[in-house]
Amino acid sequence: MPTTAESNVLLQGTLDLLILKTLAIEPMHGWGVAQRIQQISNEVLQIGQGSLYPALHRLEYRGWIRAEWASSENNRRAKFYSLTAAGRKQLKAELQSWDRISAAIALVLGRKAEVPA
Repeated sequence: MPTTAESNVLLQGTLDLLILKTLAIEPMHGWGVAQRIQQISNEVLQIGQGSLYPALHRLEYRGWIRAEWASSENNRRAKFYSLTAAGRKQLKAELQSWDRISAAIALVLGRKAEVPA
């Protein structure tokens, strides 16, 4: 099982993709994004606030997500993030890139894979 340090190395190149994919499911607040990613990854990927919130701000600045203040499930004010049309387009591009890169890495490692065109 990878350590948190190993997970952080992985996330440096994939955090934007993970956030976009998570927000494609439904709008949620930052803490919810981190929790969802951790839950879906079977507790392997743990995103700290020091990585999460700068990434959310970067994605918002690029126009891929938007933020609105609303009440959370425990009645506290929180910023809820949602994917924009540009974000959906970027998610598609990021997924295609991920497929190519992960297939190429699998080939180098001697795993069975084909690199998508």
